[in-house]
Amino acid sequence: MLAGHYAFSEKARIEMETDGLTELDVAESILSAVAVSKVLRSTSTHRKRSGERLYVIQSTNLSGLLIYTKGKLVVEAESETYYFLI
Repeated sequence: MLAGHYAFSEKARIEMETDGLTELDVAESILSAVAVSKVLRSTSTHRKRSGERLYVIQSTNLSGLLIYTKGKLVVEAESETYYFLI
């Protein structure tokens, strides 16, 4: 995250816009989190890999706003990218 290795799905961008959140709000929330709330296995048939791990994080940004995120780690070109889904 600190190195900028993250991306947002189109759905995540739409939900952020609807909720009035910026990329910075979401990044602050992830960076201030003390733990991953839960790890899920994807059951979606639209995913590239069946059963991929999805990470749920609930934390506040620096203004104290509680933000719920779900994402996955994707390995691309020898680096890991956290991909926000919602």
